[in-house]
Amino acid sequence: MSMAAFLFVPTVIFMSVVAPIWLVLHYRSKNRAVKGLDEGDKQELESLLMQADKLTERVQALERILDVESPNWRQRQG
Repeated sequence: MSMAAFLFVPTVIFMSVVAPIWLVLHYRSKNRAVKGLDEGDKQELESLLMQADKLTERVQALERILDVESPNWRQRQG
């Protein structure tokens, strides 16, 4: 078997099977990226944002408590 035939067969198989599947999957993922978030993702993002806001409020409340009980706690953390 010559070297040209040895390279020709895998090339034909790649171009006829692998390349089309690869292109379809590539452009499908590009289309989804451009499309944006679906409803489930939007709801999950909103839930995470609400949870982050609650956690921020808790941290601020704890800092206010520490400011009252130990006024110099920020300088000691330095």
